[in-house]
Order: sequence, then C-alpha cells, then structure tokens
Amino acid sequence: MKVTLERSALFRALTHVHRVVERRNTIPILSNVMLGAAGDRMELKATDLDIEVTETCPADILTDGGTTVPAHMLYDIVKKIPEGAQIELAMNEDGAGISITSGRSRFSLQTLPTADFPDITAGTMTHAFALSAKVLKTLIERTQFAISTEETRYYLNGIYLHTAETAAGEVLRAVATDGHRLAQFDLERPAGAEGMPGIIIPRKTVTEIQRLIEDEDTDVQIELSDSKIRFTVGATIVTSKLIDGTFPDYQRVIPVANDKALTVDKGLFREAVDRVSTISSERGRAVKLALSADTIHLSVNNPESGSANEEISASYGDDPIEIGFNARYLLDIADQLSGAEASMMLADPGSPTLVKDPADPAVLYVIMPMRV
Repeated sequence: MKVTLERSALFRALTHVHRVVERRNTIPILSNVMLGAAGDRMELKATDLDIEVTETCPADILTDGGTTVPAHMLYDIVKKIPEGAQIELAMNEDGAGISITSGRSRFSLQTLPTADFPDITAGTMTHAFALSAKVLKTLIERTQFAISTEETRYYLNGIYLHTAETAAGEVLRAVATDGHRLAQFDLERPAGAEGMPGIIIPRKTVTEIQRLIEDEDTDVQIELSDSKIRFTVGATIVTSKLIDGTFPDYQRVIPVANDKALTVDKGLFREAVDRVSTISSERGRAVKLALSADTIHLSVNNPESGSANEEISASYGDDPIEIGFNARYLLDIADQLSGAEASMMLADPGSPTLVKDPADPAVLYVIMPMRV
C-alpha cells in the first residue's frame, strides 16, 4: 500500500474514528485503526467490539492495499504535522511496518495484519429512517444528562428510543433516567420508523454521535434492528450494538395528578440554586425549596461549613410546601429549558415533581425529591 493524501482530510477522518479506541487494551488489534486503500479513497475503521466507526477520505492511491496501525499514535503524529501538508503512507516491503512521510519528517510504525481486525457484522437492518442533524442533536442534548452511569443497572446506561401513541398521534420518543431524574423528548414519527422495536442506545454511542454532528443542516440516516443500530453522518458510518436489556416502564413514574403549579423565571431560579448550593456537601448537594404566596425560599444547611438562604419571586398560589432536591439535578434540567420560564407541578414532599418547558411542549422532566 502506498498512498498520498492531504493532512486535513486524514486528520478529520482520524478525529472521527480514533475516539472509539480505548487507550488501554488487552487485545493488541483493538488499539489499531484499519487502513484500506483502493480507487481514489482510503477507508479508516476502528472498533472496541461494541462500536465500529468507518470513514472514507479522498487520496492519491499509488498502490492498493491495507494494514492496521496504532490509532492514537497515528492521530498524534498527523495532528502535529503542519496544516496544508501532504502525507505519504507506505507499507514496508516485509509488510510488518509502515512509514509516514511529510516534508522532512518521517515516522515508522509497527503494523498488524488486517486479517486480525474484528468486524461487527451488522446483519439485516429491519427499519430505516432519516432525522435532521439538528433534531437528532436536540434529542440527545435534552435527554443525555439523565443517562445512568451505574454499571449494575446496565439497562439504564443509554437512551431508550421507541414509538409511542399520544393525543396528537404517534411520535418517536427518547427517554433516559438514572432513577433520580427522568428526561423525555418527543418528535413527529419519521417515515420508516413505524413498527420499530424499542431499543436502548448505549451511552458511549450517544456521545460519539453527538460529537460527529458538525453540520446541523444535513440529514442523518438511521438503520436499526433489535440488536444493532447504524448512523450515517456524512462520510462517517457508526455501527453499534444495542443494550440487551428491558427498559423499565418509565410512564409509571411520570406524575399525572400533581396539582400544585409553580412558574418561575428560569435564569433567576438557576442562579439562586447555583449560589446557595455553593456550600452544600459534595455527597448530599441538597437544596430545600419552601413555596408560599408567590415566593420561593431556597436554603442549604451543611453542618460542616454553614448555611445559605435566598428568596426569589415566582408564580405560586397553592398551599405552602417544603421540598428538597439535589441541586445538581435542578441545574441540569434548567440548562435544557429553551424558554425563559420553568413550569413545575408538585404534589407533596415525598412525591416526584414534573418539570415542563412552556416554550417546548416536546420535552418533560421528572425529578425525585430528597429528604432535607
């Protein structure tokens, strides 16, 4: 294999594919990116056995061929080569190494044969549809923060994507929860998604797709089955295994009878929560809200450091109530609200609270209270 290509083209492709490679691997081939040259394109492929990322870039192919090279080492080399430079990749005659030449710089890396490189067989994809990159990015942003990081509850370690019936018709719904808060986002069901199985997209895959969306004006092609999902974002293809588990019946925790309505300026509320939580303990991070007569009194008590209090105005006309929340969870939800106000529906200090965005009816959030 002997290839010459623009530094910018190679760097862009490597940026997309090398992230999936774990820096510490017990299987040497998984530390490598596979390079394949044919025609006028070079294909790069990397995998961690759960996700496979493939991208092609234009190249001047002098000799066809393929090999695998250390992904992070190649990325670091190309990153440090000046912008606008030409890079030549040439296999050694014995096939056991590759030389990388650009200007007066020359590097030599060890290689492993492509025959050792694993292939994630996608199988038959039963459903296919397209979403605009902007909509997909919004879907991820509105729900990603609520994904659980508790590995023992692996079925919560991703976004649950499925179709659901609403009063307005069938929607494509994304849900994420860690047991303490829940995020839900609805969008009109795209053509091709009808009858799709409910799937759980792993957290790492979600993060990679979010990073890949650079141009919000394009469409992302999505294909899926009950065990795999494939995203095509421009020249990049991401194939991922799905989480093999059953997502819990999340609708049981979404309150429908909460009758105490609170409306507050989102920015004012967020800043007040952020200020009083400054002295909260890292372990607890509890903030108490005392609601009465169009007023929210926020307070934090930390036996090790002191206390904080603040009062802000709000629209509230129901019976007084005191309820505690994790400050970090309140801030995360506030950051996702697109409008100027936050709407909260409460029941009592021990029941989950419903949070809505008056500017975006497609989203809703549920947050569990804390004892304070």
